[in-house]
Order: sequence, then C-alpha cells, then structure tokens
Amino acid sequence: MKRLALAAILLLHVPMYLHAQIFRNILHNGFYLQWGYNRDHYSKSDMRFSNGDKYDFTLHNVEAKDEPDFQAFFDAPMEVTIPQNSARLGFYVNEKRTHAIELNFDHAKYVMVDGQKLRMTSNNGAPVDVDTIVTRDFIHVEHTDGANFLMLNYVGQAPVAAYRSLKLNAVWKAGAGIVIPRSEVILMGKRLDNRYHVAGYVAGVEGGFRLYFVKWLFFEGGVKGGFANYLDALALEGGRISHSFYFAEVMGLLGVELSFKRKKTEVEAEK
Repeated sequence: MKRLALAAILLLHVPMYLHAQIFRNILHNGFYLQWGYNRDHYSKSDMRFSNGDKYDFTLHNVEAKDEPDFQAFFDAPMEVTIPQNSARLGFYVNEKRTHAIELNFDHAKYVMVDGQKLRMTSNNGAPVDVDTIVTRDFIHVEHTDGANFLMLNYVGQAPVAAYRSLKLNAVWKAGAGIVIPRSEVILMGKRLDNRYHVAGYVAGVEGGFRLYFVKWLFFEGGVKGGFANYLDALALEGGRISHSFYFAEVMGLLGVELSFKRKKTEVEAEK
C-alpha cells in the first residue's frame, strides 16, 4: 500500500516538476510583447446566408475591403484600438532567442463593398439565379469589431546585419488558429450588431524583419498571407453566414523584450 502511495505521489509530482522546469526555462530565455497596426486586402468570396426554412441563398464573388480608420487618431487619440491593430506575445524557446512560440492577434476589419452587381443563387425551394445590385439597405455584412484572427505561431529569426547598437534580423512565422468576429449584418432592411463568436479557423505564414534599436527595444515590419474560413458567423434571427477568403496583410509593430534571467554567482562565473 505504501508503495502504491509513493508511486501515486511520484506520478503527480513528475508532471508538475516538468511543467515548472519548462516555465522556468521560458522565463530564463525571455519573452516579448508587440503592438502595432495593419492594412489588409481580401480575395472575393461566395457568401452563403442560411436560416432553416426562412432563407438559404448565396451571393457569389463578393468584394470586400478593410477599414483602417486612422482618422480616429485625430478624432479620439486616446482610443488607440479604433484602427486595425495587431498584438503579439511570444516566448523564446532557446537561449539565443532565435526561435519562439507566439500568440498572434490581428484585429482586422472586413467590410462588404456596397453597390456591387452580384449573382445570387438559391440553395433551397424554387431555383433562383439572378444578377442584382446589392445596396446597403438590402444586404450588407461587415466584421468591423474585427474579423479577429487569433493564431498560435512558430517563429524563427536570424541576424542579417548589425551596426553599433542597431541590429537587423530576418523573421518568419507560420501558424493557425481561430476567427472570433463581431459582425454587423443588414438583411432585407433589418440590422443586427452581433456579439463576439468563434466562427471558424485561420491559417497563415508571415515574413519580415526586426530592427533592434537597443537590446530590448525593436520595430518589426512584415507581410502576412493566409486563409480564413468563417463557417458560421452570426446573422439575424438565429441565421448564419458562411464564407471563406484569402488575405494579404502588411503590419508594423513596436516591441519590447523582457526576461527574468538569474544573475550568475561568483562561483558559477568562475566555472
């Protein structure tokens, strides 16, 4: 019985010890925080609107644009989240800080262009296949409280050049995650400004550079390409919108690096 108790204690403590060691190593290697802004371009998409027997139709080749709203800097300078923003939290996995795991968030905005001539087809009931001008008071969709790409990325970087305190690194990233839009939808004159909702998935790759001004402060510029699939964005009266698209993104972010590296004792330094 004592042996069983001892084995149970060991089984409980080994995972806890390993997790503690991993956490210590992460803090020892360091981590970084970033904040900045983005601009986005979207491919056309087929947008399906469905709500049981009430309606089920598709708009084909819908064009959309971003909405950076940088005028908000002047209109409401304290509300820094109004423009399309990006944030990063990364943890280095080695002492040289060349590789990291990163939580990557882009608050991008997706706005359906009004006044398009689009093909509309029906997915149930009587067959419908017509071209129609889609005005804002007829049908309009925008993810303007965010198309919201939340991704977990693997990050690599390598030195390119250095001059005094300046250091230039190449950076590349790849990952996947979820989309959490808050959508504004107008359908047949009715409007809904919805709640945040996990609606699908996103995957992408990113490349760019980091310019270190000092050891702990840097600017990162980059481009990102990816695919986002909104499987069930919320619509009116329990309805759903599904669509997918490719996107290209340009970003600029300011970052800081931090660590809790333990100072070596005199004995350790002599070894």
